[in-house]
Amino acid sequence: MITVLIVDDSPLVRERLVHMVSQFSGVEIVGQTGDPQAALDAIRRSPPRVVILDIRLPGCSGIDLLPDIKKLDPAPVVIMLTNYPYPQYRERSMKAGADFFLNKSTEFQRIREILEKVLSHE
Repeated sequence: MITVLIVDDSPLVRERLVHMVSQFSGVEIVGQTGDPQAALDAIRRSPPRVVILDIRLPGCSGIDLLPDIKKLDPAPVVIMLTNYPYPQYRERSMKAGADFFLNKSTEFQRIREILEKVLSHE
């Protein structure tokens, strides 16, 4: 069983992600939030295996959360999912520890493939 935390400021995107992720057997959604501090608290309290993280969050960037998330042992797989797929964000995300960087508009469905890979390595 792998656990997933969804962090996105859009309730609609969170709803779509919950729907898609919940279709996997062996995957449990342990939380969803649009608040960066609530996300960090949840991650520290019960570290998920995968974090799906938006870049734009209220008062904070998902990129700014990455170093704290990646300090965990074991560090979760972090999938950055954004409407801002600019090269500078990709570079900053990857340097900060993101495992994947996906464009919401064109790569949303790749989350399925990534979750399948994580499941196969568990």
